[in-house]
Amino acid sequence: MKKIVSYAIAMVTCFSVSTATAAPFVRIGALFSVTGPASFLGEPEKNTLEMLVKEINENGGINGTKLEAVIYDTGGDATKAKQLVNKLIKNDKVSVIIGPSTTGESMAIIDDVERAGIPLISCAAGLKITEPVKKWVFKTPANDHVAAEKIMNYMAKQKQKSFALLTVTDGFGQSGREQIKALARQKGLKIVADEVYGPKDTDMTAQLTKIRGLKPDAIICWGTNPGPAVITKNIKQLGIKTPIYMSHGVASKKYIQLAGADAAEGVMLPAGKLAIYDVLPKTDAQYKLLKSYDSSYKKAYGTEASTFGGYAYDAFLLLTQAIKKSGTTPEQIRNGIEQARKLVSISGVFNMSPTNHNGLDLSAFEMVRVTKGDWVVIK
Repeated sequence: MKKIVSYAIAMVTCFSVSTATAAPFVRIGALFSVTGPASFLGEPEKNTLEMLVKEINENGGINGTKLEAVIYDTGGDATKAKQLVNKLIKNDKVSVIIGPSTTGESMAIIDDVERAGIPLISCAAGLKITEPVKKWVFKTPANDHVAAEKIMNYMAKQKQKSFALLTVTDGFGQSGREQIKALARQKGLKIVADEVYGPKDTDMTAQLTKIRGLKPDAIICWGTNPGPAVITKNIKQLGIKTPIYMSHGVASKKYIQLAGADAAEGVMLPAGKLAIYDVLPKTDAQYKLLKSYDSSYKKAYGTEASTFGGYAYDAFLLLTQAIKKSGTTPEQIRNGIEQARKLVSISGVFNMSPTNHNGLDLSAFEMVRVTKGDWVVIK
């Protein structure tokens, strides 16, 4: 059963998914950017969580315990996320929270969940969400420095020694920029340009024209759509032939659609295995789960699953495994998540610990190249 209620004052939408017979139950809170510029993140996250709650309840719940999800749309706004996390904690009395979709929103609510003692499983990638470790905060996307290192390791193989950096000025871009600059120093790579753009900018030809004149060996762009798609179009318009690397923040077909297959041709990036599972060996530890998720999502929503929806899938997997092993209170769920070891997921294989609340490494990504409108694994 799906119930949609509009809250005019907060300018948000609440999506509540439950079953009439759910007793006893665990109430899950969720904050997703279902609308707004980050909807390509939040919509598949919301869809995935709704699908999984329905599936598990139809199969008797977890050890007989049903689940209820209370999902709020933040619109990608950190201020709204802060308002809504307190609604989830104080009014809805949730036992765990999944989301938010973006790094800025996640950083904005950390103090709230830490103070309340409610486990948070963020669906955003920024390193600072979980480093330094906070008792109640976890996240499912691999850390941005892992994605950056994947790119730089490939650059080294190509003997690319200099690059231009172009990052968005939001939380995701700022975190990525810090990690990239630190890794560049470690690996002896020269940054010949350090440019930024705003999340709502619609033309980046000024920055790219400057970069073109500096003749770097490569360009690294760090952001989430629509900015990277605009940059890709601008690069094509300017006739720039320099190798282009994008962040894992655009690892969905939506990026190729927005940029256009012709402009995106040849662009490289680190992507989770979901994007390319159909070319993985069937012996890959993640293959069966990736295929199952994509099949279920297509059946439910008529379109392929995305890496971003996979972040919500993994959060749900972590919390359900925690409930099975540890119990249903916030403290028990937190402890169970922290004890997750060798847990095969959509994003990789989680190995959480008291000193690592992300639990993923370089194996979470494959380097891919856009070829004829699709992803191809770079050998």
